Amino acid sequence: MKKLLIFFVGFATLVQAQKKDISLEDIWKKGTFRADYMNSLNSMNGDFYSLLNYYEGGSTVDKYSYETLEKVATIVDSKDLNGIQYIESYSFNNDETKLILGTNFKPIFRHSFLGTFYVYDIATKTLSLIGEDIQEPTFSPDSKKIAYAKQNNLYIKDFSNDETVFQITNSGKKNEIINGITDWVYEEEFGFVKAFEWSTDSKNLAYLRFDESKVKTFSMDVYGKGKYPTQEVFKYPKAGEDNAKVTLHIFSLVTNKTAEIMVGEYEYIPRINWTKNADLLAVRTLNRHQNDLKLYFVSASTFDSTLILNETDKAYVDVNDDLTFLEDNSFIWTSEKDGFNHIYHYDKSGKLINQVTKGNWEVTSYYGYNAAKKTIYYQSVENGSINRGVYSISLTGGNKKLLSNTTGTNNAAFSKNLNYFINTFSDVNTPPVYTLRNSDGKVLKTIKDNAALKETIAGYNLSKKEFSIISINGNDLNMYMIKPSNFDATKKYPVLMHQYSGPGSQQVANRWNGANDYWHQMLAQDGYIIVCVDGRGTGFKGRDFKKVTYMNLVKYETEDQIAVAKELAQLPYVDAKRIGIWGWSFGGHMSTNCILKGNDVFAAAIAVAPVTTWRFYDTIYTERYMRTPEENPTGYDDNSPLNYPELLQGNYLLVHGTGDDNVHVQNSYRMIEALVQANKQFEWAMYPDKNHGIYGGNTRLHLYTKMTNFIKNNL
Repeated sequence: MKKLLIFFVGFATLVQAQKKDISLEDIWKKGTFRADYMNSLNSMNGDFYSLLNYYEGGSTVDKYSYETLEKVATIVDSKDLNGIQYIESYSFNNDETKLILGTNFKPIFRHSFLGTFYVYDIATKTLSLIGEDIQEPTFSPDSKKIAYAKQNNLYIKDFSNDETVFQITNSGKKNEIINGITDWVYEEEFGFVKAFEWSTDSKNLAYLRFDESKVKTFSMDVYGKGKYPTQEVFKYPKAGEDNAKVTLHIFSLVTNKTAEIMVGEYEYIPRINWTKNADLLAVRTLNRHQNDLKLYFVSASTFDSTLILNETDKAYVDVNDDLTFLEDNSFIWTSEKDGFNHIYHYDKSGKLINQVTKGNWEVTSYYGYNAAKKTIYYQSVENGSINRGVYSISLTGGNKKLLSNTTGTNNAAFSKNLNYFINTFSDVNTPPVYTLRNSDGKVLKTIKDNAALKETIAGYNLSKKEFSIISINGNDLNMYMIKPSNFDATKKYPVLMHQYSGPGSQQVANRWNGANDYWHQMLAQDGYIIVCVDGRGTGFKGRDFKKVTYMNLVKYETEDQIAVAKELAQLPYVDAKRIGIWGWSFGGHMSTNCILKGNDVFAAAIAVAPVTTWRFYDTIYTERYMRTPEENPTGYDDNSPLNYPELLQGNYLLVHGTGDDNVHVQNSYRMIEALVQANKQFEWAMYPDKNHGIYGGNTRLHLYTKMTNFIKNNL
């Protein structure tokens, strides 16, 4: 009996030994843990969708049936197109008889790019050039015209009139005037590039004009491979500085005249949308503090504007894309006004009809409204703030139904007619599973289940991610912990904390692994405990929890992370002298603050691309949470690590890309100078010409090798 026991113990040890350890090359070079994803699908009319598929030497746009998921047609194949090897983007006109095809893309900023675009007629299989180095070509609803931007001006190409091109603005000039395309700060913080919209009758084109002549420029040296560096110069309004002056205009294709539209006092116009009434344009404006949001209806015939809705908040009001107009021009709107983000229904005059969803939980995505069924589809955290579920509910707020898995993270991609949706499910133990479901949530077919990845993962030495709640500074905070797979509670382990902490963000979520999760698992293999806590200011736990950090960004967030570290230090299996923290961007600001203000508990910190003073960051993001430096100087300075570098006692690694157009390398250079003048030793790394993501070639592998070595040497 004793021999048999010894055999089984030995066998278990052998099985454990056969499990492989994760390497940096697995994560950043080999793609060992890459999940199988669905291509981004485009919902079509009826029960169909399309996909852009690639093959060696070419690409196709293919049509599929939602009912069977089978391909029913190839709409266009690049091998049949003269001058296009690979289709990089496509979009349909309303009746899906034509396509705009894009190729030769040249990136500008995070979302914007130039490209060469064509119109493809599906019936005749003919290709017609729209233009080269243009932006955002868009069909008119009647499919007879295409509007696009080029060199900061707007153009319309009329395919019903010998492809005549009309230039409707002439004022465009680099770093001065932009017509129909957003400036840097709108693109980054309001999340859109195309600042023009066709009316539903194709008779009017509404657009925004940005006069950024008074906005100060930021310049970046681009080192490249040449003998001399070049310079990238662009307008970037930093906190407290001048924004572009934004004005609203409507160009009439009937009169060929442009009118400037007045919509009260405002600083920003973050959205324009035409309503179901072809004469009415919906315009949202914000004051500079972003706590006074107004919705106007503007008449395209009289140019009169009517205030429909006014939403205010003591802190700020978020802007989203949930506004949906019903046939009677009543509309659906989401708001945090009852303390949690919920769905509301208003009539066409702005009078509240009813609050559709209610409860101490958040609606996290609005998917659409099925008029035939009078049903709204949405995603929420009703089953816990770390989970996401897909639901349906009637317009009156009844008949609520869960359409997806109860726990984990569920995302829906609905068909245009809302009869079907593809549900993407994952949780901490399950890589993405794609299922086709009908609008009642019934699973019709499993499309992808990532079984191969699960089999790969099973061969590696991974630890369990354990979710829990930790009580800190009077709040119950979501936390996860990853312990070494051979964890022994009688031993003491170093701890590495990870966080982002930005307003409304979330890191502790019941979803499948990202790249950083595998890196954390690799560190756990080497004997580190990984901890992540979402402190005050993060999202999906209500307005008050998120907005408590207003006027004092990183103050309460830093206090929470320091308090967490002190709680962890009390655990019998934690080495209190070896607790570190790391983060990127906002998280880099946080990790820098923590190693300084928490120098009695943190032994090491890594900051990647950090903000080091909000005075250096852009107007829209920063002032939303802080107001201007002139109004709130202590909020800006009391929590800027530039002002207390002498507090550094532990080991600190600072990393930045010199081509970061978002969080400028200026932040790190000033932090470096502050530490040097305080005579503090630290490590730092600069990645030439790399942007905020610090990637390309071996860059990520090099970066994570450096961070791994730093942790092993200092924690």
